[in-house]
Amino acid sequence: MVDQKILIVDDEKLNIMALAHFLKQQYEIIVAVDGESALEAAEKHLPDIILLDIIMPNMSGFDVLLKLKDSPITMNIPVIFITGLNDAEDEEKGLSLGAVDYIKKPFNQTIVKARIKTHLKMADYIKTIEKLCMLDALTGLPNRRGFDKQIEAEFGRACREKQPLGLIMLDIDDFKKYNDTYGHPQGDTLLQTIADILTKTLHRASDIAVRWGGEEFCVLLPDTSGEGTFNIAEQIRMNIMNTIVPCNTGEKTKVTVSLGAYSKIPENGDLLADFISNVDKFLYSAKKSGKNRTCTA
Repeated sequence: MVDQKILIVDDEKLNIMALAHFLKQQYEIIVAVDGESALEAAEKHLPDIILLDIIMPNMSGFDVLLKLKDSPITMNIPVIFITGLNDAEDEEKGLSLGAVDYIKKPFNQTIVKARIKTHLKMADYIKTIEKLCMLDALTGLPNRRGFDKQIEAEFGRACREKQPLGLIMLDIDDFKKYNDTYGHPQGDTLLQTIADILTKTLHRASDIAVRWGGEEFCVLLPDTSGEGTFNIAEQIRMNIMNTIVPCNTGEKTKVTVSLGAYSKIPENGDLLADFISNVDKFLYSAKKSGKNRTCTA
C-alpha cells in the first residue's frame, strides 16, 4: 500500500517523468515545475521527502530549500538535491543549507531508491523520537514543547489566512489541597481524568489539548471565533464539574476548573507571546474572581 509521498521538483518534465517512472510503484508522487509551486505543494501535501533540482527559473533550488527550512510547517521535511551541478562547492553549499543528500545527474535508479529509503527510515526514526519528547508521559497529551511547536505553526497560518485562532487555558482549582487530602497518586489519576475529558470534549481533528504543566492545560482551537472558544471552554468546565473521580478508598471526588478563553485574527506584527499572555490574564481573572468560571474578552 502506497502511503509515503515524494515531491519531485524540476523544471524539466523529462526529468520528472524519469524519476516518477521508477518511484510511483512504491510512493505517491507529487510534482512541481518551479520553486513557487514547490513551496505551495510542500505546505499543502507535506511530503515525506522532496527531490529538488537546483537550476530552475526565478527561484533556484537553494532558495527553495532556504524557504522550506524557514517555515515551521516544512522545516523538517528531508530534501535531496538531484542536479546537474557537479562542483564540490555546490554540493557543499547544498548540504550546508540543510539538504540530507546530494545526487548528481545522470542518476542511477538503484542509488536513488536506496538513498530515498535510507533517509525515509531516518526521518521516521527522528519523528518517533520527537513525538516521544513532545508527549506528557502521565496524560498522553502533548507537553509544553509539543504545544509551542503547534501554536507557532497555527499562529502563522491564522495570520496568513486571516482566520481566527482560539486558545483556552485552564487550571484545576485547589489542586494542592486535593493532593494533600487524597495523595499524589490520586492527583495523578485526576490529571489523567482531566486529559480524558478534554480529548472527549473536542470533536475536530484540528483541535488540540495539551498539558501546559503541573495542573494547567491548554486547548488550541484553529478557525474558532471568540464566541466559539468561550462555548467550548464552558463545555469543558461543565464536563469536568460533573465528572466523579473515584478513589481507591471508594470515596467519590469532584473538582472544578478555572478557564481563560481568547480568540483573535492575528495580523502582521502581532506577537505570539502577547496572544498567549492575554489568555493567561483571563485565567488569572477567573481564579481571582471566585474560580469555577470562564473569563474572556
